[in-house]
Amino acid sequence: MSDNLALEQRQSGIPGSRPALSQIIDLERYPIHQPDHPETKALIRRCREELDDVGCAVISNFVTTASLARMQAEAERLMPQTFWSQDDHTPYMTKDDPSLPADHPRRFFQKRTSGFINSDFLEESSDLRTIYDWQGMTDFISACVGVAPLYCWADPLGRNPYSIMNEGGYFPWHFDGNEFTVSILVQEAEAGGIFEYCPDIRSPEAENFDHVKSVLNGGRDGVRELPLKPGDLQLFKGRFSMHRVTKVQGPRQRIIALPTYVKDPDSVNRPERAKQFYGRALPIHFEREAIRPDRLAD
Repeated sequence: MSDNLALEQRQSGIPGSRPALSQIIDLERYPIHQPDHPETKALIRRCREELDDVGCAVISNFVTTASLARMQAEAERLMPQTFWSQDDHTPYMTKDDPSLPADHPRRFFQKRTSGFINSDFLEESSDLRTIYDWQGMTDFISACVGVAPLYCWADPLGRNPYSIMNEGGYFPWHFDGNEFTVSILVQEAEAGGIFEYCPDIRSPEAENFDHVKSVLNGGRDGVRELPLKPGDLQLFKGRFSMHRVTKVQGPRQRIIALPTYVKDPDSVNRPERAKQFYGRALPIHFEREAIRPDRLAD
């Protein structure tokens, strides 16, 4: 490890017991610890272009094979702590609104069969926690999405969890509560478990319910599939692009890490969303319920 990188890790406050960043991220291929490196600048430009063009960018083999093995082992150890959901929910994670027409998207319920290993369960030496706590990663994501400043999320349950899907598991169409979604595929399913999305199907100015309803009813206009491989880093406009994960086939679990970055350092999930995803709501979710990033349906 270079002296400069070792200094960056000490300055970031990462304890020495955690893996070195060079053992987690392929910094030779992606020197993101050097923001002025020509390859880093080129990577940032590519990500911005892809986000603008198709609402999503993928950096292949961003995480090392050894780090993936450690993440898989951590998820396996923490598996008993997983909150498994079999809830029915709308794409907006909101309650039913009988005042709306019966076929309105806000009344379209589908069953989700997946789980989360909440962020507060991650081990101190976790590779995922190490990446998330490094300011250099936050700065890199900020540069890629073209939004500054970005912050680590204040939500203690959802800031950087593992999402788990077993055989038959399905994550139906939905929007994210935060503007940009970052993910690292840790383990792929034997079959199925495909990420599908509709880039920019809505905006802060327009919900576009008609198009949303069409997709919910099986329409494929604007729907894209994204093949991800373990170690890939995905950047995605999850608040504006409706997305889902198709049903997992085969006994191998689909595991994906979800480090989350936000524009507002004080916002957290609504209590209803926290309960749906993580099985509980904490006092902070009720205290900060009024802090919202926009006026969109959640």
